[in-house]
Amino acid sequence: MTTAAITPAGNPVRSETTESSDVIAIDGLTVTFSSKRATVTALEDIDLRVADGEFVAIAGPSGCGKSTLLKVVAGLTDASSGDVRLRGTRVQGPQREIGYVFQRAALLEWRSVRKNILLQAEMRGMPRQAAQQRCDQLIEMTGLTGFDQALPHELSGGMQQRVSLCRALLHQPRVLLMDEPFGALDALTREKMNVELHRIWRETGTTVVLVTHSVAEAVYLANRVVVMSPRPGRIIETLDVDLPAERDYGETMERPEFIRVANRVRELLGSSSAAD
Repeated sequence: MTTAAITPAGNPVRSETTESSDVIAIDGLTVTFSSKRATVTALEDIDLRVADGEFVAIAGPSGCGKSTLLKVVAGLTDASSGDVRLRGTRVQGPQREIGYVFQRAALLEWRSVRKNILLQAEMRGMPRQAAQQRCDQLIEMTGLTGFDQALPHELSGGMQQRVSLCRALLHQPRVLLMDEPFGALDALTREKMNVELHRIWRETGTTVVLVTHSVAEAVYLANRVVVMSPRPGRIIETLDVDLPAERDYGETMERPEFIRVANRVRELLGSSSAAD
């Protein structure tokens, strides 16, 4: 793995030597799946650090193990070898302090927006009043005011994903994992959700790891972009994104810093060693 090191103004400061700043620490991670017909190595020798409050985007071809990597961090999939730590504690089983947003909103059709968000509180046994107050804050933060009693089928795809994001943030997780959350949305809605997510990240300070196939999305949102090879997934390069903390979408796309990093990511994904 190589690292293009650029210190971005306004972004969280990372220290390569201070373990206490690492919310996620992955060393030598390999994941292998076996069946009667074959053994498949999904991830091989992954080393990755994510600092407190950082936004890291993971880009790579389909089938390279990006989603598997998130599931290992969340404790939903076991590592075959290597070490994964969350705030210094080795990950062994599902992690309660993590929030997880999937590609599809996965809302319960018979529950209102508010009740879908509060499902998180019911599952975790959160105090009712505190959960209601937090729900109110998130509904306002994500622009869902006035839709709290709406059912999922009454919402657009983008609004459904906002509900899913609120549900994941209800318990104020220190780490938010997002697996291609906007992949099913149209281009205009996806752009709006990118802007919304970046604003929410700045306001909450939550550590975010995002899996995406969109180069523009990765570079616009993240402090760092991690590029992975085809299966078995390896990290082939990590690029720091030298952009202001506050980013206007249209202006950001035209900045030389954005274009430079985006072109490098596309170059890596289009090369013979990283093509799908």
